[in-house]
Amino acid sequence: MKTLAITTLLATSVAIAGCGTTTTERAATGGLAGAAVGAAIDSSVTGALIGGAAGAAIGAATTPKYDRADRRQYYDSRAGRYYFYDSRTGRYYWEDGSPRR
Repeated sequence: MKTLAITTLLATSVAIAGCGTTTTERAATGGLAGAAVGAAIDSSVTGALIGGAAGAAIGAATTPKYDRADRRQYYDSRAGRYYFYDSRTGRYYWEDGSPRR
C-alpha cells in the first residue's frame, strides 16, 4: 500500500512540475512537488527540504528555451497580450510561447 501511495505521489509531482511557463513558476511548482514527495518518502522535515530543493532545481532547469532568451516584448492592444520576436526562427510568439498568427 505504501508503494502505491509513493508511486501515485511521484507521478502527480512529475505532472505538476511541468506546470508554469516561466523559470520562477516552474521552480515553485517543482519545489512544492519535490517537498511533498520527499516528506512522503522520508516522513521528516529533512526529506521535505531535500525533495523541495531537488524539485526546484529540476523545475528551473527544465524551463523552455524561449523563456531564457533575452528578448524585448511588445504589447498587442487588440489581443491584450504581450508577444516577442525570436530571431533564431524568424517568428513571433505570444509570451507563453505559443505562435502568434
